[in-house]
Amino acid sequence: MIAHRNVIANLMQIRWHEDAGRRQNGVETQTQIGLLPLSHIYGLVVIANAGAYRGDGTIILPRFELTTLLESIQRFKINFMHLVPPIIIQLLRNPEICSRHDLSSVRFIYTGAAPLGAETHEDMLKAFPMITVGQGYGMTETSTVVFSTAENDVMMGTSGSLVPATRAKLLDGEGREITEYDKRGELLIQSPSLTLGYLHNERATAEAFVWDQDGRWIRTGDVAVARRAPSGNEHFAVVDRLKELIKTKPNILIPPSRYTLTYTGAQGHQVAPAELEAHLLTHPAVHDCAVIPVPDEDAGEVPKAFVVKSASVVAKPNEEVAREIRRYVEAHKARYKWLKGGVEFIDVVPKSPSGKILRRLLKDKEKEKRRAEAAKL
Repeated sequence: MIAHRNVIANLMQIRWHEDAGRRQNGVETQTQIGLLPLSHIYGLVVIANAGAYRGDGTIILPRFELTTLLESIQRFKINFMHLVPPIIIQLLRNPEICSRHDLSSVRFIYTGAAPLGAETHEDMLKAFPMITVGQGYGMTETSTVVFSTAENDVMMGTSGSLVPATRAKLLDGEGREITEYDKRGELLIQSPSLTLGYLHNERATAEAFVWDQDGRWIRTGDVAVARRAPSGNEHFAVVDRLKELIKTKPNILIPPSRYTLTYTGAQGHQVAPAELEAHLLTHPAVHDCAVIPVPDEDAGEVPKAFVVKSASVVAKPNEEVAREIRRYVEAHKARYKWLKGGVEFIDVVPKSPSGKILRRLLKDKEKEKRRAEAAKL
C-alpha cells in the first residue's frame, strides 16, 4: 500500500540528493530517456514522476532495441539515461554500432534494479570516458530510491549514499547492529517514503516492517556493506539477496592414516550470485547469465551458471565454451565460488520487466531436471 505522501517524499529526496551534482555541471533541466516500463516503480517514480518534478524532458521508447536507443540519443540529444545492467552490457558488446552514432550529449548513466559489477563499471569508463556512471538502490516498499549516486560523488562498486531524511543500519546474523565498514549485514531502512504495508496481508507486513526504539524500519532482505568514499560520505554496496545467497561448506579430506581425524565442524562460506554474474558478464562468450545454488552432497550447495552464449561463440561446442567459462571463474575467484554445479546454456535468462533475474524460475527448472534424472535411475 503506497500512500501519496510516500511518492511525494521520494521525489523530493531524489531531487535534493542529485541537486549538488547538477549544479556543479550547470544543469537546470535536461533531456532523459524513458526506456524502462512505467508500470514498474523504477520507471514510474524515478523516471516519469521525478523527471516531471525536476522539469526534465523525457523521450519515451516502447521497448529496448539497441539501434533505436542509439538513434534516439543522437536525434533528441539525450543527456541522462536510466538503464539496467543488461542494457549496459549491450552497449559494451556492440562498439561498432555505438561508434556509428553521436552519443556526445550523454552526460550521466544511472543504473538500478540489479547490481552493476565493478568490472563492468570500469569497462564503461574505458569505452565511454565522457559518460559518468552511477548506481541507485530501492524497493517498491520504499517507494523507490534509498541509496543514490550523485554526479559529484561516484564510488565504483556501490549504489551511492543515503538520500535525504533516510537512515540505514546493518544487522549481523545474531541481530546485532554492525558499526564497521566493509562488513556484510542485513539491510534495514527507515524513510518517509516507507510504504504502509501489504494489502490484506498482516503477517507479511509484520514480518517486513519492524519497530524498535528508533522507530519503524523495513527489513529489506538484502545484504549490504557500508564504505567510506573519498568524498567522506558513507556509501553502500548491496551485494545480494539474503535468501539467494549460496551457502557452501568446506570439504574435509580425511587422509589415509592410522590416526583418527575428528571433524567438529567448519565455518561455511556464502557465495553471492550477483558477484559471479557480474564477473561472468565480462567474459566474451557470455551474452547474459544467472547463477543459482544447486544441491551438493559434500558442500551442501554449490553455484551453477545458466548462460546465454554470445553470437561470436554460437558455433562453438557447448562443452568447449563451458570449460572456458569455468576456467575463467577458477582463475579469478576463490575455490568455494567455482562453478561446481556446472554451466548450462539457455536461450534467454528469465527477467521481470525492470530487468531483475527471476531466479525462482531457474530453480524450478533445475528441480524438474533433477527429478526427471532421478526417475530414470
